[in-house]
Amino acid sequence: MLVKQQNVPTASPRKNFSSRLPRRNEPEQILELQSLAKLGPSTPSRQNIPSRPNNQFRQNNQPRPVQNVQSQPIQTGQPRPAQASQPRQVIQPRQAVSSRQNVQPGQAQVGQARPNVQPRQNNQPRPTQNNQPKLYRPTFVSNTVAPAAVSSGSSLKICPLGGQEEVGRNCTVFEYDNDIIILDMGLQFADEDMPGIDYIVPNVAYLRGKEKNIRGVIFSHGHLDHIGAAPILLEQLGNPPIIGRKLTLAMIKHRQEDYKRGTAKSLKTINIDSISQKLTLGKFQISFFQVEHSIVDAVGVIISTPHGTVIHPGDWTMEEDPLEGQVVGYEHLSQLPSPRILMLESLGVAYSKERVPVKTTQHNLEMLISEAKGRVIIGTFASQLERITHLLAYAEKIGKKVALDGYGMKMNVKIAQELGYIPAHKNTLISIEEVSKYPENKILVICTGAQGESNAVFARIVNGNHHYITIKKSDIVIFSSSVIPGNERSVQKVKDQIYRLSDNVIHSSIMDVHSGGHANAEDIKKILHQIKPDYFLPVYANHYMLVEAKKLALREGFRDEQISVLDNGNIIKFQKDRKPMVLKEKANTDYVMVDGLGIGDVSEIVLRDRRMMADDGMIVVIATIDAKTGSIIGNPDLISRGFVHMKENRDLIEKTRMKVKTIVKDKNPMTAADDDYIKNKIRNEIGQFLFKATERRPMVLPVIIKV
Repeated sequence: MLVKQQNVPTASPRKNFSSRLPRRNEPEQILELQSLAKLGPSTPSRQNIPSRPNNQFRQNNQPRPVQNVQSQPIQTGQPRPAQASQPRQVIQPRQAVSSRQNVQPGQAQVGQARPNVQPRQNNQPRPTQNNQPKLYRPTFVSNTVAPAAVSSGSSLKICPLGGQEEVGRNCTVFEYDNDIIILDMGLQFADEDMPGIDYIVPNVAYLRGKEKNIRGVIFSHGHLDHIGAAPILLEQLGNPPIIGRKLTLAMIKHRQEDYKRGTAKSLKTINIDSISQKLTLGKFQISFFQVEHSIVDAVGVIISTPHGTVIHPGDWTMEEDPLEGQVVGYEHLSQLPSPRILMLESLGVAYSKERVPVKTTQHNLEMLISEAKGRVIIGTFASQLERITHLLAYAEKIGKKVALDGYGMKMNVKIAQELGYIPAHKNTLISIEEVSKYPENKILVICTGAQGESNAVFARIVNGNHHYITIKKSDIVIFSSSVIPGNERSVQKVKDQIYRLSDNVIHSSIMDVHSGGHANAEDIKKILHQIKPDYFLPVYANHYMLVEAKKLALREGFRDEQISVLDNGNIIKFQKDRKPMVLKEKANTDYVMVDGLGIGDVSEIVLRDRRMMADDGMIVVIATIDAKTGSIIGNPDLISRGFVHMKENRDLIEKTRMKVKTIVKDKNPMTAADDDYIKNKIRNEIGQFLFKATERRPMVLPVIIKV
C-alpha cells in the first residue's frame, strides 16, 4: 500500500460562490422569543425570510446573454452557445426568489446590444428551439486525462450493500479488476416490528472469498449509520486497513474496544491528515474534499479509475452562513476526469423549506438558556459535537453548570476532549449525580434519547425511572434534534408525556432549535450544477427519496440514461466509452440482525415467532402420559403468557384442559405413544379451539412428559 502527499483539485481556501451576495439581516434570521411567562401556550411564528438569490445561475424570465456565432470548432467541456431568437423557458422553482428581475421575452439585457444571428456552420451546435425549457446537458467527453490506461476487459463495479432502501446501514463496495475498497460500514436501527433486535448490519456474504482483495475501508465521518457496524464487519473481512480522519478513527477504536476488549490495538489505521492528501489503494487513486456536516472531521471522497471518477460527499449540507470560514463550494470537482460519477446522499430531497442556519439555532438556544428560571434539559444526538461544544462554551460564559448524560454522548465528548476538539471545562462540567447540589436556574442537562428510544436517558427521565432527575413544571425541555424516519411514533409518545410534566416544551415545530446536517432539494440542485456529473447515483436514503432525487435531476436537464436508482445488492458496471450497465447478478443483502451478543443468529422465522407472541401471546400445554400405553395421567397443566389472565378466565382454561384430555386420549393403548404426533395434534386442534373461543391465535407450545 502506497501513501503519498499530493495536491488534488480543491478550491482555494473554501471558495465562496455567494461572496457577492448580501448577508441576511441577523434579526431576520433569529426568531424572537417571548418572555418565559408566555412560553407555555404561545407559539413563536417563523418570519418570512426571503430566499437568498444565487447569482451564479441565470434568473427566471431573463434571456440568456447571446454572442455572435462564429464558424469555429467547439472546445471540449465548453457549454453550447445560445441563439438570440427567443429565450428558453425555465422550470419554475417551488418558491419564487424575491430578487429576480422581470425581463420581457425577446428583450435584451440593459447595456447589451442584440447581435446579428449568423447561419449555423459545421461543428456548431443546433440552435435552441423556441418555447423549449432550459436544460443542462452534461458532457460525456473527457476534459482531463484519466489516471491510467484502460486494459481490455477491465471495469469499475459499484455495489451498495446497504443505504439504498433505508436510512442507515450505509456501505458501498467498489471493485476494479481484483482490487476492492469499501466506503463506510454503518448500522441500521431496528424497526418497530423487530422485537428484541438491537440493530442491523450490512450483509458481507458478497465479499466472502475476496477478503484478500480488499485494499482498505474508507470512513466518511463518525456517525453510527456510517461506522456502527465496523467492529463486526472488519473482523469478518480479516481486518483490512481503515482510512479516516482523526475523530472518526478514534470513535471506531472506541467501538472496537466495546465490542471486544483489547482488539483496538490490532486495527490497521491510515489517518487523513489533510484534505490535500492522496492515497493509492491497489489500482484506486483516492483523494478527498471538504464537506459541511453536523459532526467534526466529515470528509468527501474521490475514487479515481480509468473507467470513471467517483465523487462521494458522504453525508453533506450547504451552510450559506457558516460559523467560521467561507461557504464550502464544489465547483472545483467539475474539473475532475470524465466520466464523473456523483453518488449523492439524497435524504433531504423531499424537504423544500429553507434550512435553518446554525447561527439561528445557536442564538435561540442561548436565549432559552440565559432566560430560564429553572433547569434546562436538552435532548439531542450523541454525535452532535459541534452543538455540544457551543453549549458548553456558552454555559461557562454565563456561569451555569452542565451535566452530560447518556453513555454515547459522554464517550464522544471524552474522545473529542482527548483530541483537543473540546476544552476540558473543569469548572463547568459536573456529573449527573451532582445536579441537586446547585440552584435549578444554574443547571443545564444535555442528554440522549430525543428519538424516543426506550432505554435512553430522555425516556427514563420522562417515565420517572431516572435516579437523579425528575421533570418539574418550571423546567424547560428542548428537543434539539430532527426525527429519524421510522421513529415518528416513539418521538410523539415522548412528547406527549413531557407535555404532561412541563409547561415549557420546545421543539422544531414551534422554534428553530435544530439545524439539520442534511441538504434540502435546493442544495441538491446547486451541487448538481456545480459538479456537472456525467452520471448521477442518488444514495443513502429510502427508495422513494432516491426516486425523487432522480426526478429532480431530470427537471434540471439530466437525461434518463445518466441516472440510476439502485437497490441494495445491485451491481452497476462502468467501462470507458460505454454506457453503464446494471448486472443481472445481485449481492445478498438480507438482514444481519444483532441481538445481544448474537450476530445473524436471529432469522425471519424467529422474528415471526416474536411478533406472534407480541400480538396474541402464548399458551403452554403440559401433558403427562404413560410411556407404554400413551394414555394421559392426571389433568394437563396450562401456562398463559400474554394471552389471557388465567384467574379471570377460569371457564376458558377448564374447557381447554378438557379439550387437551380428549385430544390425548389414546384410542389404541396397545401401541407406544408417538410424541411428535401428539404434539402436532395438540398444537393444531387447541389453536383452532382457542381461535373459535377468542378470535385470537396465541402460540401453542405443547410439552409431553412420559412416565
